[in-house]
Amino acid sequence: MPSHVTRRGLLLFAAMSVIWGVPYLLIRVAVAEMSPPVLVFARTGLGAAILLPVALLRVDLRPVVRRWRWVVAFALVEIAVPWVLLSSAEQRISSSLAGLLVAGVPLVGAATAVIIGGADRLGRRQLSGLLIGFAGVAAIVGGDFQAESVLAIVQVAIVVVCYAVGPFILARRLAGVSSIGVMALALSLTALLYAPVAVVQWPSSTPSGAALASIAILGVVCTAAAFLLFAALIGEVGPVRATVITYVNPAVAAVLGVLVLGETLTAPMLVGFGLAIVGSTLATRRPEVPDADAAAIEAAEATETA
Repeated sequence: MPSHVTRRGLLLFAAMSVIWGVPYLLIRVAVAEMSPPVLVFARTGLGAAILLPVALLRVDLRPVVRRWRWVVAFALVEIAVPWVLLSSAEQRISSSLAGLLVAGVPLVGAATAVIIGGADRLGRRQLSGLLIGFAGVAAIVGGDFQAESVLAIVQVAIVVVCYAVGPFILARRLAGVSSIGVMALALSLTALLYAPVAVVQWPSSTPSGAALASIAILGVVCTAAAFLLFAALIGEVGPVRATVITYVNPAVAAVLGVLVLGETLTAPMLVGFGLAIVGSTLATRRPEVPDADAAAIEAAEATETA
C-alpha cells in the first residue's frame, strides 16, 4: 500500500473540501427566511429527487434494502440528527466556535478507530497531522468563541460524534452495496421524517431569490453530488481520513466570507490555512507498510492469483 494518497483520493479530497465548505454561507442565507427543519426537508428532498430516480433505473436496490437497518442508522447519524442540531446550535453560539468544534470530527474518528479496531487506525504521523490541522482551524476561526448556553455546546458535541460515526457505518456495514442506492434511500428517509414538521413551519411568504438559490445549490451540489463523492472518498482513503475535510471546510468558508460577505482577512487566518493544509496532508497519508509486511502481502496476492 503506498504511503501517499492516490491522485484520485487527492482530487476527491479537494472537491469535498470545497463542496462542504460552501454550505456555511448558504445555510446562513437560507435560515434567515426559514426554520432549520424546513431547510433540511428542502435540501434532502431535492437531493432525493435527483438520486432516487437514478438509483431506481440503474441500481439493484434489493441488496441495499436488505441492510435497511444500517441505511436508517446512516441516515439518522449522518443527516437527520446533525443537520438540525447544528443549525439550532448556531442560533446560540458563534460560527467560529461551531467551526472549531466540528473540526474535532477527525479526532473523534481516530479514537473510534482505536476502540473498534481494524485497518483504519492511524499512526503517530497521522495523529500529529490531526493535531496540527486542528490548531490550524483554531487559528482560522479566530477567538470569537461566544456561547449563550451549554445546551448549544452539547448539540455540537453530538454533531461531532455523529459525523465521526457515519463514515464507519458506510465503510463497514454498507460496504459492497451501491453508494447511489444508499444515499438515495437515506436522503428520502430524512425528507419523509421532516416532511410533517416542514408543513407546519413552512414560510408564510415565498423566500427570496437568494434563499431559493441557496437551497438549490445545497440540494444539488452540496447534498446529491457531495454524498456520492464522499462515499467514493471513504472507499479511497478510509472513514477516518475522509473526515479530515472538516479541517479545510472552515478555510473555504473563511475565504467565501472575505470574498462574498466582505469579512476581514487576517494574518492568523493565513497561518491557520497553512497549518490546516499541512495537517490534512500528514493525516491523510497512508502509513508505510514495512518491507516484511509488504513482501507477505505480495506473496499472498500471488498465491490467490495462482
